Amino acid sequence: MTIALYTWTTPNGRKASIALEEMGLPYEVHPINIGKDEQFQPSFLAISPNNRIPAIVDPDGPDGEPFSLFESGAILIYLAEKTGRFMPSEPRERYRALEWLMWQMGGFGPMLGQAHHFRRFAPEQVPYAIERYTNETRRLYGVLDKRLMQTAYLAGGDYTIADMATFPWAARHEWHGIELADFPSVKRWYDIVAARPAVQRGMAVPS
Repeated sequence: MTIALYTWTTPNGRKASIALEEMGLPYEVHPINIGKDEQFQPSFLAISPNNRIPAIVDPDGPDGEPFSLFESGAILIYLAEKTGRFMPSEPRERYRALEWLMWQMGGFGPMLGQAHHFRRFAPEQVPYAIERYTNETRRLYGVLDKRLMQTAYLAGGDYTIADMATFPWAARHEWHGIELADFPSVKRWYDIVAARPAVQRGMAVPS
């Protein structure tokens, strides 16, 4: 059965489309143009009460009934558990994947988003904010680089939903003033993930 994906061309939105592509799940895209405030429409708020994309509706939910879900991290965990893919079954590696997924959700997303806003979209330049969030972004890239010096992917030796969550934010490195050459382990990981056909397809959603 076809999953309904409500999304837009943001890093968080692309996490879900990458996961759906990687897991080979059939899905139908419902674009939610946040530039036109479509995320505030009652029909979308019924699915995503926090008026944020992405959201999904799975007609074949855990109990066989339709199931809606918002928050990109929750969606990735749900899809991984639904398919049994891209989430380690061994407890130590499973918690490592969840650890780095939470790191992305709590830091390497919100902080990079603030850097995006103050560097590109704020109606006025605020030097303090630009410096604060650019510096924090560089620190987080350093954390990522150190981790990827130790292992091929974030959770360990295998590609997981933690990588799917982190990649779309790294894909906007130019927006937050980052040269990937300054972080060679991130650059190595980035190039490998970017070459995955499912990632390329997911990054193109919605077209």
